[in-house]
Amino acid sequence: MNQTRLGYLYGFGAYLLWGFFPIYLKLLRPAGPVEILAHRIVWSVVFVALLLAAMRNIGFLRALARRPRALAAIAAAAALIAVNWGTFIYGVNSDRVVETALGYFINPLVVVLIGVFVLRERLRPAQWAALGVGGLAVAVLTVDYGRLPWLALVLAFSFAGYGLVKKRLGLPAAEGLFVESAVLAFPALAYLGWLGRQGEATFGHGSAGHTALLVLAGAATAIPLLLFAGAANRLPLTGLGMLQYLAPILQLGCGVLVFHEPMPPARLAGFALVWLALVVFTADALRHTRRTRAAARAAASPVPAGAR
Repeated sequence: MNQTRLGYLYGFGAYLLWGFFPIYLKLLRPAGPVEILAHRIVWSVVFVALLLAAMRNIGFLRALARRPRALAAIAAAAALIAVNWGTFIYGVNSDRVVETALGYFINPLVVVLIGVFVLRERLRPAQWAALGVGGLAVAVLTVDYGRLPWLALVLAFSFAGYGLVKKRLGLPAAEGLFVESAVLAFPALAYLGWLGRQGEATFGHGSAGHTALLVLAGAATAIPLLLFAGAANRLPLTGLGMLQYLAPILQLGCGVLVFHEPMPPARLAGFALVWLALVVFTADALRHTRRTRAAARAAASPVPAGAR
């Protein structure tokens, strides 16, 4: 199997797992969102530590300890991913899976917005058009919900910010997840200890299956991230960008078809505007990539002798 095909398999695996993740989270009830988040953090540390030990790759910690700026950036990434995970868990457990899907649909548009205001990038006209349509979609959905779709916006901005920090850090997936989870592990353990003292912990007090599912939250977190890293190392950005829409499509399907969340006409219109913005954005990205590649090939081709 060639590397590109393997990359697509990894990518499909990652986004399929992320797309059906709301079903897994629903199975963790009656645990509350914060307890689920804490277990997700703690068991991620355990799972990835075992993986790194098996790979004999613990030595990277010593080199990282000598980079204080990197450690500060890791702390920022950890805070952003904790906000993202916690918001997603809250959204699923409060029967708002459709709104969580919206967050990941608009995430690419938020990434572009961050590029403008943080990285000072200049946008092409089609990108501005996509942002305008996306803003109109948020306005329509605000009218439909009777409030700003804050849950979707928090998910989109926290994940976009997390991606920006991760891009600048350049840590491999397993090592990055281990350090980020380790930063969060101490408050997570403290919360679980407090919850146990209050007699409100579900871990170990429910069925064996419930306890096992909480433990497996670490693997359920790490495995799709590792698959995503394998895909990112083998696929062009255009291929990876097309795959990213699979997860929110599946999450939307879970919300409407599995959990029977409402999708009134006004909400559907708001989603349709988001999809239109994504079509404009993706078509422009593909066109720009083709032009860049064509220009690169033209620059690399030798000039005929008669043309000199």
